[in-house]
Amino acid sequence: MKETTKERLIVILKKNKAITMDELMKFFTISEPAVRKHLHELENQELVKKKKQKQEIGRPYYTYELTKKGHGQFPNQYEQLPVELLQDLEELQGPESVKALLYKRMEREQGQLLEKLDGKNFDEKVHALVEMQNDAGYMIDIEETSDGDYILTNYNCPIVNIAKEYRHVCSNEKIMYNHVFDESEVRPEGYITTGAHVCKWVIKAPKKDD
Repeated sequence: MKETTKERLIVILKKNKAITMDELMKFFTISEPAVRKHLHELENQELVKKKKQKQEIGRPYYTYELTKKGHGQFPNQYEQLPVELLQDLEELQGPESVKALLYKRMEREQGQLLEKLDGKNFDEKVHALVEMQNDAGYMIDIEETSDGDYILTNYNCPIVNIAKEYRHVCSNEKIMYNHVFDESEVRPEGYITTGAHVCKWVIKAPKKDD
């Protein structure tokens, strides 16, 4: 199948960390405006980024390079390799070693959350948690009920490939959330790993003293 201009641009940028427009044009027989149009479309798709380069003498110039998303267009083992490594560990040292490793990961993440949420009240903690998890690759929407509870709906799990293979990930997350909100109750109401469209958590408001 014939390679499209966009596909060729991505391959050229993969082979060259940062390249100028003049250097790019050496690979094409079509006009520069046509190449610029394709580059602009790749920028809009967040596959390519343009960087301004300053010079001591003369006008600044621009270079083009692939974004992380752009590099992701090429075959990689990002999803399968972690699962295979855990499977190898299980084969070498038994299932308890994998369980202990995933629990250790949870403890590290929990420590980071506790540090960031220290000193915040319940509502602030919930919103800060959502912000931190979204920064980590989750896609969580937050809803407050009339009772002051919160419903967290997560549309994306960045480690779903591991969680589907090792359900300790989900149970560890429940342990972590209940530890972070130790004055509340946190319960799951659905997991992507069990076929649901989303992961859903309910964080109950702390009981008020009478």
